[in-house]
Amino acid sequence: MSATPAPAKGRALVHATAVALLDATIPFGGRIESAVLLVGESGAGKSDVALRLIAAGAKLIADDQTALFVERGRIHADAPPNVSGSMEIRGLGILRVDRASPGPVVLVVQLDQEAAVARLAEPAFYDQPASLQADVKLPLIMLNAREASTPAKIAAAAAGLVHGAFVAGPFPPNLPL
Repeated sequence: MSATPAPAKGRALVHATAVALLDATIPFGGRIESAVLLVGESGAGKSDVALRLIAAGAKLIADDQTALFVERGRIHADAPPNVSGSMEIRGLGILRVDRASPGPVVLVVQLDQEAAVARLAEPAFYDQPASLQADVKLPLIMLNAREASTPAKIAAAAAGLVHGAFVAGPFPPNLPL
């Protein structure tokens, strides 16, 4: 029986997929080096949304399991060694993919296939693992993984946060990241 290795000191292992957005945000104000953390129940569409973001110019950091750590006051995402550079693509199997370096998380996306997405969402923040002991509030949005526009919404939201482009919605333009 194979057990999931314990996270390294100062890290928290979470059931999530992390993607460095990179070129996926170009249509929304320019390339950003930040990452997005995709969370949700098993089968919620985390890997599928990550795959669509990768097709738009993002790069995988970690699939299904993500190690979070704090560096310079920001939460970063990295791949645990047992999943580094691999991605499960439903219907195909587990494939090797180019892997991005660890990066700062700018947005957390709760994926729920049954979610009714609000027109203008209320502000929400990720309930991070207590073991991180970080005084950081990561913005959280809820999206339906099955909607075709979900990857574009994620890229737009992350770019909007980084560039202070929100004029209405859950996040003020001066939200510290």
